[in-house]
Amino acid sequence: MKQVNESLVRSLRSSLKITDETLRCDLDEVTLTLAASGLSESMSVLRDSPTLNFDLLIDVCGMDYADHPDKHQFKSRFAVIYHLLSLDLNHRLRVRVFCEDDEQPVVPSVVDIWAGANWFERETFDLYGIVFDGHPDLRRLLTDYGFVGHPLRKDFPLSGHVEMRYDPVEKRVIYQPVTIEPREIVPRVIREDSYGDV
Repeated sequence: MKQVNESLVRSLRSSLKITDETLRCDLDEVTLTLAASGLSESMSVLRDSPTLNFDLLIDVCGMDYADHPDKHQFKSRFAVIYHLLSLDLNHRLRVRVFCEDDEQPVVPSVVDIWAGANWFERETFDLYGIVFDGHPDLRRLLTDYGFVGHPLRKDFPLSGHVEMRYDPVEKRVIYQPVTIEPREIVPRVIREDSYGDV
């Protein structure tokens, strides 16, 4: 483990009182797993503690572990991943928070801690359907307002549920059921008898 990560792990253990099960260091990357119920308090400590000083939120993204090979080791299907950076102390941290309910995934918003989380949380809500409790303006960001479902979920069909097209007769955009027939395309390989001979 790099010296920077060793000091980070020591600081995390002293500041947050975490256990070995919630803290992992693989491939010189530190990952901290937190409970959704205490997320706001823990994130405030990560930002405000002088020994941690994570002043920059780099990214927020969702994860769907439905088809993951090791899905039995995860607490639930959905998780939110936060990537944090301390500019002064030059260390990085990945924070993972599992949603407690797979049917209605919810985690607290961190917009009041890092204002830059606003659009990241909206994107995660739009693509995964994870609700961020306390977000000031949680609505779709990348898909249309009439879009049905969340396209990055593992159970979302490749062709989608509805398609959108412009109707010249009605002079407006209309939604209709998908007209594409699902099929598998296997490429046909043709090789000559002398293929590979010099």
